[in-house]
Amino acid sequence: MRPRVICHMGASIDGRTLPNRWRPSEDPTPGLYERLHEELRGDAWLVGRVTGEEFARGSDYSTRIGQRLPRESWIVRRSAGLFAVVLDSHGRIAWGRSDINGDPIVVVLTKGTSDAHLAGLRSDNVSYVFAGEERIDLTLALKTLNQELGIKRLLLEGGGTINGAFLRAGLVDEVSLLILPVVDGAKGAPSVFDSVDEDAGVAPLIESMTLESSQTLEGGAVWLRYQLQNR
Repeated sequence: MRPRVICHMGASIDGRTLPNRWRPSEDPTPGLYERLHEELRGDAWLVGRVTGEEFARGSDYSTRIGQRLPRESWIVRRSAGLFAVVLDSHGRIAWGRSDINGDPIVVVLTKGTSDAHLAGLRSDNVSYVFAGEERIDLTLALKTLNQELGIKRLLLEGGGTINGAFLRAGLVDEVSLLILPVVDGAKGAPSVFDSVDEDAGVAPLIESMTLESSQTLEGGAVWLRYQLQNR
């Protein structure tokens, strides 16, 4: 069993997600995205390595020397109001903290991650699970999060590359899109769903999308929720 995955994102009217490029630059709806995040009532939220690094406070783990550690889940806390899940396939983030705004950090790794990095995570009281040998198996990651932590409802809030990978794998069950009254208008800006070059031609496994609800909110923002049917 895997969690239900809701991709929750805020974007400009042209689907771009980098706020410092938006115009007008003043946020017309401060705190709205976070409020909807809470309203969706997830058991966890998930981002990729690049977004995860924005929260890191630690120094390099690579100098740590320790014994060979088993490639099996290491869980600090098995219950929480909300878990912060970060995909970090090769173990690059040195956390220097065990939670993000009170949400315990859980890192998804591959078995190729070094013993030094695992020791560093343990020293920071950061939980970790494995999903794949050298590349993260997203389906296995979701099933493991459900089995180890009881996560049944996960908010996917990554960058476009991570979101796109879940979409192409047929793992997004719902899209929660907050369209803000701003515009990017420039070429090359990150979007809600994106890909690396090798996956650029891979189509998502979507058979249908059904509009569940649409709401006009404060400041001219629009909240759209779509149910997805995947093959």
